[in-house]
Amino acid sequence: MRIVVISDTHMNHSYLTMPEGDMLIFAGDMCCYGQSNEAKSFKKWLISLDYKSIIVVAGNHDWNFYKDRSFGDRLFKDMENVTYLCDSWVEVEGIRIYGSPWQPEFCEWAFNLPRGEKLKAKWDKIRKDTDILVTHCPPAGILDQVNGMPVGCSDLYDRVLEVQPRYHIFGHIHLARGIVRRNQVIYINASVVDDYNAKQYEPIVIDYESGKVVV
Repeated sequence: MRIVVISDTHMNHSYLTMPEGDMLIFAGDMCCYGQSNEAKSFKKWLISLDYKSIIVVAGNHDWNFYKDRSFGDRLFKDMENVTYLCDSWVEVEGIRIYGSPWQPEFCEWAFNLPRGEKLKAKWDKIRKDTDILVTHCPPAGILDQVNGMPVGCSDLYDRVLEVQPRYHIFGHIHLARGIVRRNQVIYINASVVDDYNAKQYEPIVIDYESGKVVV
């Protein structure tokens, strides 16, 4: 299966050149300010795309999804090929995908929780048979640096080691975009914008079976 992955579009979705694929995975932050018109613009763009399956996870800028937990399901309910995941999972052609929008608290954004027990409780929900894990935030020490400092979540890192998904897809830290293979897991920070929320990169494509990744 050919999977296209993106994150942190921040209203730059229409500037992307979308490659062919079977599935699109989005790892959060479609919005800048979490307004309904921003989410509806993103949905309109999704409708224009030709992917058999689309997986969407929210991020810390997607306030509408945070303030109204039913917003995501309502927004995409008329799109049969779209699945919105919030601490939930879906199986697509035998591939089990789990999605979660949370991250360590910072500046009181959406889907923030304090490091420690509350955040760990979210990661403990991740199914042990997950093939593709989609979170908005990175695990600690992997594609998570801001000005040389790692800001990812250590409890998420520990849970990924326990679950051992084939792929862990995330974003959140724009300037840490990249791909790392470690402990038999392929980690992908799929952010497409720079630190000023301007479009900087194109989507990443993975071949699920072979593990080949094209940036």
